[in-house]
Amino acid sequence: MRHLPIVLALLAGVAPAPCLAQRPDLAALLTRARRLHREVPMIDTHNDLASGILSDGKGNLATMDPDRGIPSLDTDIPRLKAGQVGGQFWAAYVPSSFMSQGAARFALEEIDVIHRMVARSPSLAFATTADDIVRIHREGRIASLIGIEGGHAIENSLATLRMFHTLGVRYLTLTHSATTPWADAATDAARHGGLSRFGEEVVREMNRLGMMVDLSHVSDATMADALRVAEAPVIFSHSSARARADHVRNVPDSILARLPTNGGVVMVNFFPGFLDPEAARDAANVLQKEREFKAQFPNDPQRASDAFGAWLKEFRTHDATLAQVADHIEHIRRVAGIDHVGIGADYGGLPQHPIGLEDVSRYPHLTAELLRRGWTDDDVKKVLGLNLLRAMRAVEKAATRLQATRPASTATIGQLDGTTP
Repeated sequence: MRHLPIVLALLAGVAPAPCLAQRPDLAALLTRARRLHREVPMIDTHNDLASGILSDGKGNLATMDPDRGIPSLDTDIPRLKAGQVGGQFWAAYVPSSFMSQGAARFALEEIDVIHRMVARSPSLAFATTADDIVRIHREGRIASLIGIEGGHAIENSLATLRMFHTLGVRYLTLTHSATTPWADAATDAARHGGLSRFGEEVVREMNRLGMMVDLSHVSDATMADALRVAEAPVIFSHSSARARADHVRNVPDSILARLPTNGGVVMVNFFPGFLDPEAARDAANVLQKEREFKAQFPNDPQRASDAFGAWLKEFRTHDATLAQVADHIEHIRRVAGIDHVGIGADYGGLPQHPIGLEDVSRYPHLTAELLRRGWTDDDVKKVLGLNLLRAMRAVEKAATRLQATRPASTATIGQLDGTTP
């Protein structure tokens, strides 16, 4: 059965990646890759395990215990350790169905799962700074951080944003699948031409706090506006290159070319729909289904979210490969530069995985593929984690400077945009 992935790839019309397992130099490549993972923390900026525990396990960590293994998902602690992950941003994903009611509470429930998961695991340690990640990695544990996926979680309140930061949130994805009252999403109709005035204030307040601005899921105009306003590096926590797979969720070359000026980093996503050109066409309207379920259950956001989740678990498209992930990394390096690419796999909730990257234990195989392509150790280390650490430190430095000169913003969406919160 070890040849089954290759057979499936051929049936799907996709040429399989060069199979490292059949190469005589695999052992040497993996040995070198694992050494690099020990020398620097390999940091992934997006994993949805908390969402799975909340939805499938009702938040009960005894029912879904990451330390004991969760075979139904692609993520658990034993496999994270096997993948030599040094730092993991756990996503507090807020479905867009909660846009008009309960978004902050939903985010808090996911943050609670993350805090409880980290507190009970001897293999995890909570982190809020770049230095924390480095220290925890040296201790042989996995640095655990929080990012909120979906700007609607702040419910148009900068005070709520600040309280999330107090709870340890270190990035906020400005939108998810739907346009918010202050930012346009990539997969929804534009209402603001990018960021509204309040949306710009959200970015400024995030910079003052030291919370990274995450531009995955946002429209091109929102990307451009955020880069114009930002006083610190931005990230794309789980996006790939649009030139390699034409999906609006991916980053266009015009934005990649601006990253050196900003200092931001694109963390490459592993979902086949954002990697393979044919799969991207198949996945073009996936997030439209979320809005359809929201319209079907307008007064029951949980039911709408559950319905979309069940549909997504059954969604299948063309396969992608480990080699295609490496292709996206190389494209971003060519356009933006080696200092502006990292890894944000989107494990924890993927309905489909690239062949060769079936779960979180497989990260060293991607590292080995970059080495096979002739990458230097120093360049690979940047992709593994040094780029993200550099961006985090710049965000932290900007926050120190801004807090010395700028008080917390008390602006409201009503004052800036003339709309009701």
